[in-house]
Order: sequence, then C-alpha cells, then structure tokens
Amino acid sequence: MWYYICVMNRIYFDHAATTPCDPRVIEAMAPYLAVNFGNPSSILVEEGAEPQRALGEARAKVARLLNAVPEEIIFTASATESNNLAVKGLALANRHKGNRILFSDIEHYSVMNQADSLKGLGFDVDYLRVDPYGVVDLEDLKKKATPGTILVSVMHANLEIGTIEPAREIGLFLRERDILFHSDGAGTCGQIPVDVADLTVDSMTVSAHQFYGPKGAAALYLRKGVPLRPILQGGYQEMGYRAGTENVPAIVGLGEASRIAVSEMAERVERLTSLGRRLWKGIEEEIDYLHFTGHPVRRLPGHVSFWIEYVEGESLLLWLNLNGIASASGSACASNVLALDETGLKASHVLTAVGVPPEICHGSIAFTLGKENTEAEVDFTLSALPGIVEKLREMSPLYQKARGGK
Repeated sequence: MWYYICVMNRIYFDHAATTPCDPRVIEAMAPYLAVNFGNPSSILVEEGAEPQRALGEARAKVARLLNAVPEEIIFTASATESNNLAVKGLALANRHKGNRILFSDIEHYSVMNQADSLKGLGFDVDYLRVDPYGVVDLEDLKKKATPGTILVSVMHANLEIGTIEPAREIGLFLRERDILFHSDGAGTCGQIPVDVADLTVDSMTVSAHQFYGPKGAAALYLRKGVPLRPILQGGYQEMGYRAGTENVPAIVGLGEASRIAVSEMAERVERLTSLGRRLWKGIEEEIDYLHFTGHPVRRLPGHVSFWIEYVEGESLLLWLNLNGIASASGSACASNVLALDETGLKASHVLTAVGVPPEICHGSIAFTLGKENTEAEVDFTLSALPGIVEKLREMSPLYQKARGGK
C-alpha cells in the first residue's frame, strides 16, 4: 500500500518553524517560574537579587555564543521584536546621516513588513536582488548603496530555502562606507557557528525557540558604540533599549540553550549535514521533475527544500502529514496570511525572488531536520515520498500529457 494512515511515531522535519525545548533548558527554567519569581529590577529587595543574577548569567551565555560581550546583548520577547528594534531603532537613531535603507528581496516578514511604516516616516526603502540560489547580488548592493544609505538588512540564512548569505563580504563592504549592517540570525544563531566580529555585523537577531530554547525569549546583539533608539516607551530595562519587565524564566532558557549549543554545535552540524545529504540524495534518485531550492553547498545543515512538477504542494504536505511526517510548505509565518493571489493561495516572496514560477510557489516543500532525527526517519521518508508523489500525479492531467497521454 502506498500510504500508511496510522503511524505510531511521528517524524518531525519542521525545525525551521520551531524546535522542542531541550529537557536541560526546561530544568534550568523551572526555579524561576515559582521559587525565584522576583522582579529583576527590584535590586534592593532580596527576591529580585537572584533573578537579576540569572539575567546577567544568561546575557554572558548568549554573548559567548556570538563571540560578543555581555553588554552588547539586549533581551527581547521574539525575533520579530528584535528585528523591529534593530531596523527602526537604527534608522531613527541615524537619520541625520541619510534616509536610505536596503533590504534583501528574501527577508523575513518581520523585516519586509516594516517598509510601509518606514516610508511613512520619510525613509527611502529599496531592495537587493538575489540570484537563483537566493544569494544576495553583491554587485546590486554596490550599485544601490548610494550616498545617504544608512542601513542594510540582510538575513544570515533563509529558513525557507536554506541558503547562507555571504554576510562577511557584505559587512566588510558596508563597514568601509560607514553604513550600518543588521542581520537576522534567527536561522543560524545556535545552529551553526556565528562570530559577530568576523561577520562584521552591527546588529544581529537571536531566537531561542529556533535552537531548543523556549518561545517568548530572543535577543538583539548591538555592537558597542552603535546608536539605537528604543521603540517601546516605558521603563529603563535592558540598558534603556527595551522597556518592560524581563521574562526571566524564558531568558534563562535562552541562556541555557546557548550554553548547550556552544558545547554541542560541532557534533550537531556534522550529524545534520550527513542526514541532510542522505535525504537530498535519496529524493534526487527517486523523484523525477524535481527542482531543489537554495544553494546546494552554502546551506543550513539538515535543510532540504524543493518543488516537484505536477504535484500540488499543499496536497503533498497533507499526505506527508498523514504518513506521520511533519514538514513545511513555505514559511510558517505566512501560513495564515490573508492576502491571496489569483490561485487562491499566497505565493512565497522568497520563491518568486529566486525565479520559481508563481503558480509553483505553493508547491514547495522544506524538510528541516533537528538533533534528534535519525537515519531510520530519513529512510522512512524516502520510502514513503515516491508513492505519495506518484499517487498525486495520477490526479494531474498535465502530468499525463507530459508522459504522452491524452
């Protein structure tokens, strides 16, 4: 039989959407949910002392993950907040130098969707092209980084297609021209080695739930001396950059996830790279009319993304799910978007940017593996996928025509 409706153990290949909390992270967080519950701003009260100490320890752990110093780490509630704080905060603090801002064509919605509000504030927002692999066109950057450009935002890696951007080259070019460089590191920090000094970034976003930490905790690295205007009005937490009582349990979890990532990263990267190659090769050998997306080499370990001709992606996603395999079609942050195109679905701006036909953009699939996935799970997926694809193609008149049918 080509499918298995009842699957006892599910296979989770959607780590780009979120990752499960590491049990060690949960254990580290637990005391700050009930026992050490004090407000870390209450520094003259005994109940606030331990939470304040825990924040400092977590800040040091995140800094170590990035090769930064603790004073360069600002805690926020999400990667979206970090990206907003970086882009708006840097733009507003440096508008006396100019008003031009550049985004890559494949930025996350939390960057891209700031364009309208920035334009309303008088900023000129333009976009950088990417090549068919999703790599930012450096020549286009050199052309568009005109006098008056104050900020460029290019993500470190794209979670939809897996491509890792040439951040260091971009950073060096911009540093020479005194243009600030923000990079969304939600797809890389805690997953692959990240050295903010080597990358020459001025700010970088970190997201806890992308590397086995809790939701509700994130950070923004801000290079020492770079001016930033707060975007939340309130108290003076987080060195005055981010108002609001810190979510101590979640931040402790972010710190612990960072500590674990530092100690285990080399092993994780090696293992996920091997599993990803196994999955990529197996899909390539078994499926025809197949098109991989993203760069074949400069990509996140364990990330395999593709689209298949004559197969509708939502149907493929659903049948994979029925077979006990969790995967993704497009970005999780776009799955509930209301804006639709003529097909009734929302085309991925990332896939259209790399040249995938709009009518195909709904048919993309991404398998994103994590540290607990196994070769057996990869092999099960490879055994199930061809049958699912073939059955869905039997329903496609276009496929029958391509094969010479009438």
